[in-house]
Amino acid sequence: MASSLESTLTRAWLRRGPLALALWPLSLLFRLLAALRVTLFRAGILKSERLPVPVIVVGNIFIGGTGKTPLTIWLVAQLRAAGMTPGVISRGHGGEGDSGPREVLPGSSAREVGDEPLLIGMRSGCPVVVGRRRFDAGRHLLERHPEVDVLVTDDGLQHYALQRDVEVVLFDGRGVGNGWTLPAGPLREPPSRRRDFTVVNTPELTPALALAVGGRPYRMQLAGEYAEQLRDPRQRLPLSTLAETMAGKRIVAAAGIGNPARFFGMLKAAGLRIEELPLPDHHDFLDDPFKDLDAELILITEKDAVKCRQLEHLNNDPRLWVVPVNAQIDAALAAQIVEKCRGRPTA
Repeated sequence: MASSLESTLTRAWLRRGPLALALWPLSLLFRLLAALRVTLFRAGILKSERLPVPVIVVGNIFIGGTGKTPLTIWLVAQLRAAGMTPGVISRGHGGEGDSGPREVLPGSSAREVGDEPLLIGMRSGCPVVVGRRRFDAGRHLLERHPEVDVLVTDDGLQHYALQRDVEVVLFDGRGVGNGWTLPAGPLREPPSRRRDFTVVNTPELTPALALAVGGRPYRMQLAGEYAEQLRDPRQRLPLSTLAETMAGKRIVAAAGIGNPARFFGMLKAAGLRIEELPLPDHHDFLDDPFKDLDAELILITEKDAVKCRQLEHLNNDPRLWVVPVNAQIDAALAAQIVEKCRGRPTA
């Protein structure tokens, strides 16, 4: 029932149809309350705290997945290349973030810290701490890693209790949907919301899409070049080779991410003929959706792989192959973010 409701709303949010119009009065109330909350923080009535190092927020106003995790991993690498020592803080969606700040360690489980922070820690190699209150998570990280001189917040754009120095707002090819805020549309805040930088995760940034999101956007593209076997990552094949060797065989692509269509589209663009298996975002895989699946190859995302590796029956399934992706963005974006961070006054 929940999945059906989500699908109905997702379709309604892309146009101004009957359902969206019926919900529009509620969206006006939502927008008013969101604006009031921002005003209370700016007036100091609601408390907002500052950490002693620059804070970069990577977030979105479009509800659901737009590609924040790959963007965060890319940004960490760019900051490190610029001579900085980054750390990452996150809410830890899907994990036990309510228990207070918790550092993501090599032996952490996705159930404890969340799938996305676990993936960021594995891919970036930088300190990652999760916690419901970003300020507490940041302080916890800095106490344990005093060498860190810049923090990237994975998500948390609307978490105004933590002051930030740079805001990066990420969209994907859906743009702003029908342009309305929740519940009549997919937006947490109006498209006119201020930000420092705008990024759009899309194969093609059309003039209409750029105009819709605003902010002189940078284009981001997620590229996957190969797949590696889940149980033995040394077994690696280019996607083009997989497309040739598996021609005529049943390939299923599964994705428990915010926008599975993006993953499926990337695989099809690589020449793979796949059957799509979209899963709920942050799917825990305890129910094993592959148990009765008649397929010779199952391609999954990195985000799903961090959970599948921690379940013995899935980790040993030879059909499961992971497709890592990397964000490709104009390096000028990183240079401007670094410049803003270095120009920040010392707290």
